[in-house]
Amino acid sequence: MTKERLYLYDTTLRDGQQTQGVQFSTAEKKQIAQALDDLGVDYIEGGWPGANPTDSAFFDEAPKTKARLTAFGMTKRAGRSAENDDVLAAVMNAGTQSVCLVGKAHDYHVTAALGISLEENIENIRASIAHIVAQGREALYDAEHFFDGYKDNPGYAIAACRAALDAGARWVVLCDTNGGALPSEVHRIVAEVIAAGLPGERLGIHTHNDTENAVACSLAAVEAGVRQVQGTLNGLGERCGNANLTSLIPTLLLKEPYASQFDIGVNRGALAQLTHVSRMLDDILNRVPMRQAAYVGASAFAHKAGLHASAILKDPTTYEHIEPELVGNARIIPMSNQAGQSNLRRRLTEAGLDVEKGNPALGRILEQIKVREDLGYSYDTAQGSFELLARAELGQLPEFFEVKRYKVTVERRKNKYNRMISLSEAVVVVKVDGEKRLSVSESVDETGSDRGPVNALAKALIKDLGRYSAVLDDMRLVDFKVRITQGGTEAVTRVIIDSEDDTGRRWSTVGVSPNIIDASFEALLDAIRWKLVRDGEAK
Repeated sequence: MTKERLYLYDTTLRDGQQTQGVQFSTAEKKQIAQALDDLGVDYIEGGWPGANPTDSAFFDEAPKTKARLTAFGMTKRAGRSAENDDVLAAVMNAGTQSVCLVGKAHDYHVTAALGISLEENIENIRASIAHIVAQGREALYDAEHFFDGYKDNPGYAIAACRAALDAGARWVVLCDTNGGALPSEVHRIVAEVIAAGLPGERLGIHTHNDTENAVACSLAAVEAGVRQVQGTLNGLGERCGNANLTSLIPTLLLKEPYASQFDIGVNRGALAQLTHVSRMLDDILNRVPMRQAAYVGASAFAHKAGLHASAILKDPTTYEHIEPELVGNARIIPMSNQAGQSNLRRRLTEAGLDVEKGNPALGRILEQIKVREDLGYSYDTAQGSFELLARAELGQLPEFFEVKRYKVTVERRKNKYNRMISLSEAVVVVKVDGEKRLSVSESVDETGSDRGPVNALAKALIKDLGRYSAVLDDMRLVDFKVRITQGGTEAVTRVIIDSEDDTGRRWSTVGVSPNIIDASFEALLDAIRWKLVRDGEAK
């Protein structure tokens, strides 16, 4: 059976940039565009030329892509021609193959927001699209507030879309701008629109996630007949975000009925890069990846319960809906006091530790986990520390170095601008290869800002570890989480540190103490030791 073409339209660089707290640089936009192109999307919406310097610079320096680079703007304003609208001209001057213009499809917004007649709005849509087509560009019309408009006045919403199609638009995109539509009504309305004469092969869907249904609404629209799907990487976007392409792409490629019905232009090889692309975006945004994210999250294929882990050992399909490798992810068997020996042995094997069944060390490791979790440790979320604990019980953890003492001070003082600032300083004394070494570091970054006592400790500890220092050059602390495990005067602090290196590895370690600095230092030491073990320094 010949598959139908379903087109993927990415708007991370435009709608995604409207996420609160997100602002891409031009270089970052180019990096993301290249990753999207490698992934195999059909359209990359680069931004709104003329709206801000970054978007204008991106189009000036636009990368060469197989995907159709698209400029975004709005239909011409009332009272002037398309040829003489300077806002529309800025969009056209970006020189992209495709141009997408947003225009009202809800009668209330036309009269209340624009303050023009319904007929004028239809003419603005028609004239703007005709202007794009006359210049040999592919035109797309984003029908803003379409679903709300259709529910209030279906005739007008359809008329706005028909005006764009009649003027030569390749695509009319039905937008759930407020994100309030539900999958069942999206399916019904799209089916009615197609029945009214708007061809599905020229319709797209653009949803927002305000009811946590953006992906479901997009799939419902596809089932009803649209053939373009818009979304963003990691679901970035206004308010609660847009339809998440990192969920939509594997669903369309791997799940029925979509897999056998549609060709989406993304092949299996590109799909295997999906987790990497998702985390690359989080890295650019300096965000911690969402562990529970479908397909690409660190916990998407994590099996904690002993019953689950035992079944996974026999057949992964018992608790996994796809093979994690298909999307570039990996199976994880977390360790906790719920774990049994089958779970433990599997996790040890994944860490490169082959322990035969019946080895008495297995019981000791499980007992250590139970005792230490009772003290506040969490090995479910700290796989690096679990591996070190296991190696210690198995006699396979060398003592790379010994920490003799450390001290951290935090000083508040006025700077040259007479403003109060903090300055953290750490002193660490270690013994490496029989030699004592003392290191001192401050936590000030290149901007002169204080990064805190844990940063100072990390810098001082790594600064002079003899032959081990070079191994740690590419190690970075990317997240720091603190939790008080019991309150009152006997409060215990748990610190989880997430680290990564240039190989793309990410690992978590844990420390527990009534003192937050001690807990942080313990987690930091585990992070360094795990890196040294994994990079072969244990030999």
